[in-house]
Amino acid sequence: MSLRYLTAGETHGPQLTAIIEGLPSHLQLDFVALNFELARRQKGYGRGRRMQIEKDTAKIVGGVRHGYTTGAPVALVVENNDWKHWQKIMNIEPIEGTDEEKRRVHRPRPGHADLNGGLKYNHKDLRNVLERSSARETAVRVAVGAVAKQLLGRFGIRIAGHVIRIGEIEAPPHNLPLDELARVTEASSVRVADLETEKKMEAYIDKIKEEGDSIGGIVECIVEGVPVGLGSHVQYDRKLDGRIAQAVMSINAFKGVEIGIGFEAGKLPGSKVHDEILYSEERGYYRATNRLGGFEGGMTNGMPIVVRGVMKPIPTLYKPLQSVDIDTREAFAAQVERSDACAVPAASVVLENVVAWEVAKAFLEKFGGDSIGEIERNYKGYLAQLEEY
Repeated sequence: MSLRYLTAGETHGPQLTAIIEGLPSHLQLDFVALNFELARRQKGYGRGRRMQIEKDTAKIVGGVRHGYTTGAPVALVVENNDWKHWQKIMNIEPIEGTDEEKRRVHRPRPGHADLNGGLKYNHKDLRNVLERSSARETAVRVAVGAVAKQLLGRFGIRIAGHVIRIGEIEAPPHNLPLDELARVTEASSVRVADLETEKKMEAYIDKIKEEGDSIGGIVECIVEGVPVGLGSHVQYDRKLDGRIAQAVMSINAFKGVEIGIGFEAGKLPGSKVHDEILYSEERGYYRATNRLGGFEGGMTNGMPIVVRGVMKPIPTLYKPLQSVDIDTREAFAAQVERSDACAVPAASVVLENVVAWEVAKAFLEKFGGDSIGEIERNYKGYLAQLEEY
């Protein structure tokens, strides 16, 4: 069975819920590590007031017993602490009251799903759209990815992410080992490895916030320890780099994705794009460089996976853009709700976890079994096959 999940819940509802299907039995889960991922998502310079309200933790309410998965669907719940202020407004039962009392939204915000969703689903209260389209949903997606990380970690696959750029400020290249990169960026307010860049980014975010504006940036995820052969060239929808690209683009506010050197390949000759193949007794076949980001033909080639995504500035601004009231058709300055000036560091964490999910899914497709022991046997057999090749 393929690994899959569904999420449900609204930004001001009682909770976010995910059900994961296809996890093998006997996978030991580290609950502290799971909730650490959720805490990481809430950090970052430039975050808004909601991060002070919500202290996210995930509760597992199905599919795990005595610390181990049973093979049944795993149910995760992330409660919304702000729910106590929204119980009437978000009640599932009909309520009486004015539009103001119901907090009806009839003024769509530029850059959000408000108007598109209202037109598509024929909602005259745009809260029915914004509650689900909110980036709050990424909290439970991070929880799902945290489970995937633990599965991959069982087989020596490690993942780290960091910020490449915030607005005009770009971090310099680094040559840090993956574990060191993870350690250094975890201590950074903007998830960069360079302290001087961190200070510049903080000052830049402060400037943007003072101007009533918001700013986006570019984040990168690196996955090491991935075996050759995840994904496949035989059908378009089995190419793992394509599936990762779709997953990255599904993150709220992401507007671009690249693998390896990505768009740089469009202005370079082939000799400076493709990775030469080498061989040694210790490493077997490997590449001299990793410009293609660990992929050839939609399949992993044994080099680290390198994925970058670009996040647009958050559209809720303190100097509102123009919009049109759906009741009166009259122009207005879009309403201001609490918001982040910059959520790029948090986006780096979300990127890590959605990539982890896609890699874990491809890993189980290749080495799948109903228990961890069965998967381990399949994996060891494949590694022996590669060694003999």
